[in-house]
Amino acid sequence: MPKRSLTLDAALIARAHPHPVTEDGRGPGYGMALMGEPEADARLEAVLAEKPGDPGSLWLFAYGALMWRPDFPFAERRAARVRGWHRRFCLWQRGFRGTPERPGVMLALDRGGQCRGLAYRLAGDDLRAALRPVWRREMRGRGYEARWLDAETAGGPVPALAFVADRAGARYAGRLGDAEIADHIAAACGPIGPSAEYLLNTVAACEAMGIRDRHLFTMQALVAERLAAGEPADQNSPTPMPGCGRGG
Repeated sequence: MPKRSLTLDAALIARAHPHPVTEDGRGPGYGMALMGEPEADARLEAVLAEKPGDPGSLWLFAYGALMWRPDFPFAERRAARVRGWHRRFCLWQRGFRGTPERPGVMLALDRGGQCRGLAYRLAGDDLRAALRPVWRREMRGRGYEARWLDAETAGGPVPALAFVADRAGARYAGRLGDAEIADHIAAACGPIGPSAEYLLNTVAACEAMGIRDRHLFTMQALVAERLAAGEPADQNSPTPMPGCGRGG
């Protein structure tokens, strides 16, 4: 399936966010309550104890940044689909690509529908060590729950670990309207870069794979309109949209 033309692009994001947001020595996630390593490791042990399937391999389902920046070694990658969950911007992002004053909105899997993405197979003598870096990356922000889902692939179904929205957590934004999501993504920028850059990288990865995600495509068009117009996230605030350097 051919790629569609995106309205959002890197040049538009760079013009809208020309200045970096500094960490001031507090770290890129300073606006969020981060999970410590002991708790993260305990949760990892618990989820691995429930792992179905082949004990010598582990599949991981990717639907957002893990599609275009996995940052972990893998033995195999397949196009995959999970049912009963859909990709949606539903987690507040008050650090990394946002701030407490102007939070962004991040993707998660939320209930209902279906989602196409990638399944990565991790293999080796120590699956725990292979998974730990991506586990800490995804779980430390306290926005996700880890679930074992059935992922459909061309090579057959596989049990895959997926990071789904923690609906009981403080970061869960619920089902925001498209305009409100776009407002926040357009204005949000944190120490690792603009929220719009995360959106662009994800929708571009999906389009390159032939994944027609209506939610993502709508968001990129709405965010592009806001960046071009220079609209702030809070329409009741006279403060202009702050600048931010691109990163991450």
